Amino acid sequence: MNRRVFLYTLVSSCVFANGSLLGSDVYLSSSEFESLKLLRKRLIRLIHFIGYANFNIVSFDDALFYARNYPKIGSFTKDELNLIEKLFYEKQRQYGFYGAKTCSDIHNKISKKDVIKIPYTGHYLFLGKPYDDYMRLRKDIGDTLILTSGVRNVVKQLYLYVNKIYKKGGNITKATIDIAPPAYSYHTVSDFDVGRVGWGYRNFTSDFALTNEFRKMRKLSYISMRYDKNNNDGVRYEPWHVEVI
Repeated sequence: MNRRVFLYTLVSSCVFANGSLLGSDVYLSSSEFESLKLLRKRLIRLIHFIGYANFNIVSFDDALFYARNYPKIGSFTKDELNLIEKLFYEKQRQYGFYGAKTCSDIHNKISKKDVIKIPYTGHYLFLGKPYDDYMRLRKDIGDTLILTSGVRNVVKQLYLYVNKIYKKGGNITKATIDIAPPAYSYHTVSDFDVGRVGWGYRNFTSDFALTNEFRKMRKLSYISMRYDKNNNDGVRYEPWHVEVI
């Protein structure tokens, strides 16, 4: 066997079916990436149709209903549905994500009786401890603290994940560092994000750890930080993410 053939055989033996090299980042296949781009556009049309706040809690079944019955959205294709199932059901350890599964049912429903909409934010919180913790935070820290993301049902988390994979050029490994896959988000069961009023996107960067709001939060015993530095879940540092304990 000559050197060129040997090297080709060696590389070929290390390639997964989806085209990524063993030990390297995992990418969607080219056909899956095309389906992802169509899925992303469809989800954006769904957001525009039902509204930003409603999109946070819409169920997968309701999303299918809207898409099927309203031409402005358009029905999900078979390839899109296959991709959704892949992103929801596949074990995420292969992508470097080690967090616990928080939602095992893609058809998960969130009743409006169980949540409360927070004025001027476009977000919901679960009634009970999540809502009580947020109100207590506002009291202890002040009105410079604001809710930046609350309840996210499967469809909302799916959209965020799809959008992140799209921005990473189909690289699922890099996407899962930045955002939990749709079956693994604590936003679906309890947690929420906070930020500093007027800070915009900087609230979703490590810059938030430099604020007075964050320093005050770290002194409070009734909440914690879900994704600290070097956390075991394989998620980036998220000082803005409040763990409901």
